[in-house]
Amino acid sequence: MPLFRAEAADALITRPLDAMTLIYQRRSGITHMVAEPIPEILSAMGSEAVTAKLLVARLAKNFDLGPQKQAEAIVADRLQELADLGLVEQVGSPDA
Repeated sequence: MPLFRAEAADALITRPLDAMTLIYQRRSGITHMVAEPIPEILSAMGSEAVTAKLLVARLAKNFDLGPQKQAEAIVADRLQELADLGLVEQVGSPDA
């Protein structure tokens, strides 16, 4: 299971806008428009590298995520999407 690390909090400017959230990424100069659960995922990641499993455990403290395996698959997909956007970085795997 891959490890992901979020961009540093001071590298992003985040502003809620109704049901959406705008995230301005200083490094790229791009503003991303995202919806739930992306802001919650980024917040739960903090500054350390996490797996989808660890992130689900953190998110489950505040949200009903349903069955564990299904939630892990969904969060893993969101992490990959965030990596594709450049908001998180895949930094290896815990086994490496």
